[in-house]
Amino acid sequence: MAPTGADPLIVRQLEFLGGMASAAGWRPESSLPEIAFAGRSNVGKSSLLNALLRRRTAARVSRTPGRTREINFFRVNDAFLLVDLPGYGYARVAKSRQAEWRPLIEGYLGASPKLCGLVLLLDARRDPSEDDYAMLSFLAERGTPVLVAITKMDKFGTDAGRKRVDAIIAALELDPEQVVPVSARTGLGRDDLATALMDLVVTPDSERTAES
Repeated sequence: MAPTGADPLIVRQLEFLGGMASAAGWRPESSLPEIAFAGRSNVGKSSLLNALLRRRTAARVSRTPGRTREINFFRVNDAFLLVDLPGYGYARVAKSRQAEWRPLIEGYLGASPKLCGLVLLLDARRDPSEDDYAMLSFLAERGTPVLVAITKMDKFGTDAGRKRVDAIIAALELDPEQVVPVSARTGLGRDDLATALMDLVVTPDSERTAES
């Protein structure tokens, strides 16, 4: 997935469509393919989305992990919807609040026929959590294509970073081809992730169904 030099995702139009607050609540009507982003709170999801879209404030970067409580929808270039799922698994968030998020996230994932893939963010500094394993298992059962973005790679040197990525791949039994090491701070992996994301967007529904 090496970039060719041209930007694989040039954002000419970006529109925030609104937030979905409950599994049975409002969501935008759209015939466009959807790409969702998920991960633990404090994994760096908002920073990575801003880097991916080359916008400073497309996704709010909160100093309080677990603050985002809705599924946020963005229309990109009238080509696809980017879906920002709430962060999960932050210990300092009340158990009652965490219990509300799970049916919200699983309700969206289970009732989104236009969902063509999900980007799961994992923090390079931490071992995968039970929530990460549960998310991958749920997606596997649904047959959803998954890209894994390993964030905050700037915290490691080259050799140490490679070892961390290999350890996460082994722990989760991932295909290395679906894994993209990234850093929102340095831009590492941004074009690789954008290329992989756009490949999912343009894959016909029939091919995705056959692959799953």
